[in-house]
Amino acid sequence: MNYKKDFPIFENNEISYLDSGATSQRPKYVLDKIQEYYNNSNANPHRGAYSLSIESTEVYENARNRISKFINARYKEEIIFSKNASESLNLIAYSYGLDNVKKDDEIVISIMEHHSNLVPWQYVAKKTGGKLNYMYINDEYELSKEEIESKITDKTKIVGITHVSNVLGTINNVKEIIKYAHKKGAIVVVDASQSIPHMKIDVQDLDADFLVFSGHKMFAPLGIGILYGKKELLNKMNPFIMGGDMIEYVYEQDTTFAPLPNKFEAGTQNVGGVVGLSAAMDYIESIGYENIEKIEKKLVKYARKELSKLDFLDIYMTPNEKNHSGVISFNIKGVHPHDVASILDSVGVCVRSGNHCAQPLLRYMGLDSTCRASFSIYNDEEDVDKLVEGLKKVYNMFEKYIKKG
Repeated sequence: MNYKKDFPIFENNEISYLDSGATSQRPKYVLDKIQEYYNNSNANPHRGAYSLSIESTEVYENARNRISKFINARYKEEIIFSKNASESLNLIAYSYGLDNVKKDDEIVISIMEHHSNLVPWQYVAKKTGGKLNYMYINDEYELSKEEIESKITDKTKIVGITHVSNVLGTINNVKEIIKYAHKKGAIVVVDASQSIPHMKIDVQDLDADFLVFSGHKMFAPLGIGILYGKKELLNKMNPFIMGGDMIEYVYEQDTTFAPLPNKFEAGTQNVGGVVGLSAAMDYIESIGYENIEKIEKKLVKYARKELSKLDFLDIYMTPNEKNHSGVISFNIKGVHPHDVASILDSVGVCVRSGNHCAQPLLRYMGLDSTCRASFSIYNDEEDVDKLVEGLKKVYNMFEKYIKKG
């Protein structure tokens, strides 16, 4: 079944949208829930004694409870609202990393990380005198067991790992990485931004110490993200941003902070975004992750097959289909990815081009940039066919120059 009919944007635009890895579209159900909140319950939560503010507070906190159940957190206070995964990762780096990494301690991340799970750890390492080490991919674009176990050592204090690579679509075995890191005494930060739209996440089963994701990649609005952290870790951490609603008492020279989760939620929050994220989770559960995986795996398999027929393409993805999610990166040999993406746009096909906020990975692969097609439940084989036909058009336009070069 194709769910395109649930998404109003496709009624207004004749496009094959293949950039869900950057941001997904929103179903009418989510848009309606956001509008309903602003029409009926809009007020500042936690700040008013009047009924509308109390109602807004209930909406906000009920959503937190809903989200905690969605990822199976033990306590709802372990759910911290942020703008996006980037802000969540910075919060962990500043509030946990700076206080817990000492000189010569090691931070280990993979070469696949998005800049948001890389640059903050560079900062922490430089500020503390720690060392930032990398786990590198093999020829099949995967992290081998040997690589993981050689890089995570007794000196490792923090491991940062993406669940799914936003460039390669590689699904990392985060459960095994967490298990091994814990054996070495390290805590693990999981970036689930590219995985949670496509597969069920259970933070207790994973035993993740921290896990982050952005709502805008899973049918929710822009500007809402989640930081999950184990309660015992969050309780020991200092706030990252300070201001209204995260305090207990303020004196002229001193302040005490509110308990979880308020301690990390300074200022007026994006309640509409929180409502949208909760609604997006309702929408996902109404379809079921099992159905989502079935639809997307079938589609990606078809895309693999059809794109592999184009001998002018270089494709970057693991041959192991079980270890691959809904992202395919590729280049037309001899044509710049930005040119490819612009010409595809002229035939109504939307793909990402660039370095995908993963410059160290592309540099390691000997590339400057790629095109990337990323899939969701509103895509179908017709979208893949349009992509293939569009790529043929691009190649035909550049063929004589490629052959000369």
